[in-house]
Amino acid sequence: MFKRKSSSSNTPNKRVRPGVAEEEEEEVMEDEEMEDEDAAGPSRRDARRSREMQSVCEVGDAGIVESITLKNFMCHSLLGPFTFGSNVNFVVGNNGSGKSAVLTALIVALGGTALATNRGSSLRCFVKEGESSADVSVTLRNKGRDAYKPEVYGESIIIDLRITREGIRTYKVRSKTGQLVSAKKEELVSILDNFNIQVHNPVSILTQEMSKHFLHSKGEGDKYRFFMKATQLEQMKEDFIYIKETKHVTMAKVEQHAECLKDLKRKFQEKEDRYKSLESLDNMNAKLEELQKQMAWALVTEMEKELLPLQEKLQSDKRSTEKYNGKVEEWKNKVVEAENKYKQIHEQLESITLRVQELQPQCAQLKAEAQRCNALHKSSEVSVHRCKSYLRDLEKDRTQLSSRINELQLSISQTTGAESQARAEQMEQIQADLDNLAHQESTLRQQIDQYQQASSRAKDELGKMSQEQDILQRSMNSKRRNLQTMESSRSNRLRRFGEHMPMLLSAIQEAHQSGQFRQRPRGPLGYCISLKDPELALAIEICLKNQLQAFTCDNYEDEKVLQAIMSRILRGGRRPTIITSAFLPRVHDTSRRCVAHPQYPSVLQSLEIEDPVVANCLIDQRAIETVLLIKNRTEARRVMQDRNPPRNCTQAFSQDGDQIFTNRSYTAEQTRANYLSGDVEEEIRLLEGELENQSAQMTHFQQQMRKVEEDIRLNDGLLRRTHMEQKNAKDKARKLQLMLADLQNVEEPQSEDLKPLEEELEEIIGKISAKRIEYVAAQAEMAQLKASCEEAEQEYEQHKDHISRVAEEADSIKEELSKSDQDVVKCKHHKNHYEEKRKAHLDNIQTLEVDLNSKKQELETSVAKAIQICSERLTVDRTPRSLDTEISRLRFKITTQQDQQGDRLEIVRQYREALGNYKGVAQQVKTLKNFIKTLDIIINERVKAYAELRRFMSARCKYYFDSMLDQRGYTGSMKFDHKSETLSISVQQASGANAAVSDMRSLSGGERSFSTVCFVLALWAVTEAPFRCLDEFDVYMDMVNRRISMDMMLRVATTQRYRQFIFLTPQNMSSLPVSKFIHILRLKDPDRGTNAPQSAQNDQEEEQE
Repeated sequence: MFKRKSSSSNTPNKRVRPGVAEEEEEEVMEDEEMEDEDAAGPSRRDARRSREMQSVCEVGDAGIVESITLKNFMCHSLLGPFTFGSNVNFVVGNNGSGKSAVLTALIVALGGTALATNRGSSLRCFVKEGESSADVSVTLRNKGRDAYKPEVYGESIIIDLRITREGIRTYKVRSKTGQLVSAKKEELVSILDNFNIQVHNPVSILTQEMSKHFLHSKGEGDKYRFFMKATQLEQMKEDFIYIKETKHVTMAKVEQHAECLKDLKRKFQEKEDRYKSLESLDNMNAKLEELQKQMAWALVTEMEKELLPLQEKLQSDKRSTEKYNGKVEEWKNKVVEAENKYKQIHEQLESITLRVQELQPQCAQLKAEAQRCNALHKSSEVSVHRCKSYLRDLEKDRTQLSSRINELQLSISQTTGAESQARAEQMEQIQADLDNLAHQESTLRQQIDQYQQASSRAKDELGKMSQEQDILQRSMNSKRRNLQTMESSRSNRLRRFGEHMPMLLSAIQEAHQSGQFRQRPRGPLGYCISLKDPELALAIEICLKNQLQAFTCDNYEDEKVLQAIMSRILRGGRRPTIITSAFLPRVHDTSRRCVAHPQYPSVLQSLEIEDPVVANCLIDQRAIETVLLIKNRTEARRVMQDRNPPRNCTQAFSQDGDQIFTNRSYTAEQTRANYLSGDVEEEIRLLEGELENQSAQMTHFQQQMRKVEEDIRLNDGLLRRTHMEQKNAKDKARKLQLMLADLQNVEEPQSEDLKPLEEELEEIIGKISAKRIEYVAAQAEMAQLKASCEEAEQEYEQHKDHISRVAEEADSIKEELSKSDQDVVKCKHHKNHYEEKRKAHLDNIQTLEVDLNSKKQELETSVAKAIQICSERLTVDRTPRSLDTEISRLRFKITTQQDQQGDRLEIVRQYREALGNYKGVAQQVKTLKNFIKTLDIIINERVKAYAELRRFMSARCKYYFDSMLDQRGYTGSMKFDHKSETLSISVQQASGANAAVSDMRSLSGGERSFSTVCFVLALWAVTEAPFRCLDEFDVYMDMVNRRISMDMMLRVATTQRYRQFIFLTPQNMSSLPVSKFIHILRLKDPDRGTNAPQSAQNDQEEEQE
């Protein structure tokens, strides 16, 4: 689109746009020739294109890249120096060899931004890891008629770029001999403008990401913007917009000059007035004297008017004094009434407390009696049960003896001697088997004990581990909640006190603004305080405990409103504590009861509390003025547990949160401040580290627990099997014992053995009779004791209920006492309030009286002065201010007139000068308005010419695009919609009537890449730059499209010897034709092991074919 403009002098000329008329004429001729050639056929189109390509070859090759060297750039220690040919250059290598690094370095070295490379967000990303800086050196050719300062730089310009680790970029522009010429970026910008190098133009340098985005872009608006940016029509459009904006600014300035013209006109009129008013001074002096008389009595009138409201206000305030006195007396009486009521309720409470104390000893006696009766009843129950059990045993013995006697009587004479011997042998065998089973059972019992002990130990261990796991899990959950709270408190510190706390405070503020609260509640109290020493955060937080999240209200009505708001906002959650206490405007005087230590502060001294309400609340609730803060734990114990602890000190806290009293100390379980810590990021980092450690501990616990559970299952299985074996052995032994008992019972008893049994039976029957009599007596005694026990318990419960009712009366009286105490405080507060207001009112009256007397004295002085000036009082309607202004103006006029009374020529000169200035500026404003009007006409014409130029550029791009597609037998069309700013490209894949016309989206990847290449080549033909770079343009092409695209680009490059082409591709390019204009740079694969630098001697292979 733009042609280079040669320079006949030694100073460089920047590239400028050609005249619009010249471009229009050239484009109209080209358009007509294109239409003729389209009618004549493809042969004439080719001939015309060849002539056009050759016609521009006369321009020199200034601005092309001769070489580039990279050091510590991206992931490469050293790349280059790479020497490029003047026409076609291929940079070939696999991924990671440094192709894209070379292109990125070229963009950055020529002033491009990091975002333009699509390789990083900032320049520091290009510095190799572990290095402090990266260096890039680019050499540009400086020959021909477009050379830039050839007498300074010579035939080459060397641009050295250094990028530091902080992302700072510095340039050094050198001549061919290496001499430093400039270190300013403005010099680099001048060089780029002279050579028309546009690193941000995608047609000049098309990076891999831009190529991929452009290839896959389906938006017609993206293609249109690509076309506008490539042809610099977008820049021209922006220039027009800038001119219009500048025109509007100029119009605003013209309007400002018009305002200045008004001031000049006013000055001119003043000079004109002076010119016309050269009259006698007598009239002005007479008028001045009259104005002075009016001024004297006007001041008197004004002072009288000022006295009137003061007198009225003083009288009104004196009448209001009675009201304040009445209010003070009223609240004094209320204070007395409230104190009397409090005293009466307190006396009632003391009487009830005395009654409860009197009833307590009797209650204790009744309780002891009930316990004694209950013990006797339990003892009698034991005796009854013992008798009953003994009777049951005697009955059982009687039954067994009777059965035994009967059996012996029946079994006499049934056995013989031989049978007795056989039974004896069998009994011996059974006894031997029983001994073996007993030994086996003993062994099994020992095994069972071992398995049970092992299982019990494992279960105990598992239980302990489960408890530790639960404790660890609760700790992790707590830390996660704390971490979530800390993260949410980054933007809002209120969230430390609860997720809904910001919403709660907003609701409280809205309720206060709507008048629902008498006094706005304060809270959370921890949010209203700040620490002077952040190291004491944990100690203060443990000291204040729940008060950090608490709120405080002035009265019970405000408390009810706050409770309603909390129930609405904090549904289902834990509500903060509400402390109700009257708000006072000043902090309590704690000088008498506070702790004073020369080295260590109290909690009150360590806090910065702006609100006295918050300070008073913490003093009342926690007595923070009596708590010392000592960082060292040992020192704290020494101070507190010494023989002479600090006066008024109740306790102390160490930096770690330990609580130390004079006779004991407690270690803190909390290890970190959750609400008062200052460094949120440090707290988050520590919490995340602890969570990570606890997660590892949890994993270790789970592994150990799985191992212990496996041991328990194994022991339980062995225990069940051993129990089964033991059961089988017992069953077998029981069967053998039954057999042995049967054999032993077969023996014939002797007749004399029955008599002892019969005697024993008679003895048992006698015992049964005696024990039954004892059982009946025990039952009667138990019933009597039960009745006595129930009666004692009933009497105890009645007495206990009576004490409870008395205590309930005390609770209600305590509530009344608390309310009465609040009433006393409230009444005293109101009494003090009205006493202070009365005192302020009386002070105000005294001040008014002093002011009124002073004003009267001033009035008398003013009247005396006015009488001296004018003895007769005048009625004046004007204000002293207006009179003073007129007097000052008149005096100034008289003085000026007196000074210039004889110099009329000076007055005439000033008048003419003011007239000339006014007419001159008026003419300038008129001229500027005419110029802006003419500029509007010119801009409109230029905009029309811009539209025509854009249309001609679009037509040329269409022409070259059709020519490129025609080389593969394709036909297509490009439709520009300049209103919608869209570019639609459609391609017809084959010739003939049945060929399908489709847009870019319906083509394959290779065909779309080929069509894109045709589009880029068409843009090449209508734009100008000294070199063009393409990075992996053929990555989505098949072999056929790649070969056709390569031939097309080489053919275009052959016809444009004055331009340089640099193609970066991972292909080997072995199929390129033999030509001396083709230069190939082959980069070796990266050495992943040693990361050795690629030098021009070892790792770069240059081929010239």
